[in-house]
Amino acid sequence: MSDAGGPYLFDVGVIALAHTTAPVRDAALSYVRAAIAGDIDAVVPYPALFGAHTVLTTYYGYSNADASRLLQNFLDAKRIHWYDRMPDAVVRGGFSHAGEVNVDGWDGFYAQVAIDQGVKTVLTIDDDFERFDAFDTEVILSPEQFAELNRYLAD
Repeated sequence: MSDAGGPYLFDVGVIALAHTTAPVRDAALSYVRAAIAGDIDAVVPYPALFGAHTVLTTYYGYSNADASRLLQNFLDAKRIHWYDRMPDAVVRGGFSHAGEVNVDGWDGFYAQVAIDQGVKTVLTIDDDFERFDAFDTEVILSPEQFAELNRYLAD
């Protein structure tokens, strides 16, 4: 892995998956570790942490306390660029993107943050961000890994 595709924006699913014991977590964990070490330039919007908390508790079965502890530890990473703003222009841009390419409001917001921050690649576990031309999208799971994750979550 190199920083050639960066800066990278981390989507909620990548953050959540990296903090689980799912059998395919290494695909996400390798990026999170590289971001923590400063080996890649990572942008993480604060709202993505709340989204990851919801994913960890709702889909992976983590307690609120465990999910909170894991994400607070991640928040201690000093080499990550934490996007801590939510200006009107970014929110409006997010809604515009959501309507134009038919994604949910959060994905529209993350896309606008990526554009605003000069992100070259969005890291994700689904293909919704491929609808945007302003940056590259890297779906970190192969179709086989995604199927394995779905089987894991169904158990």
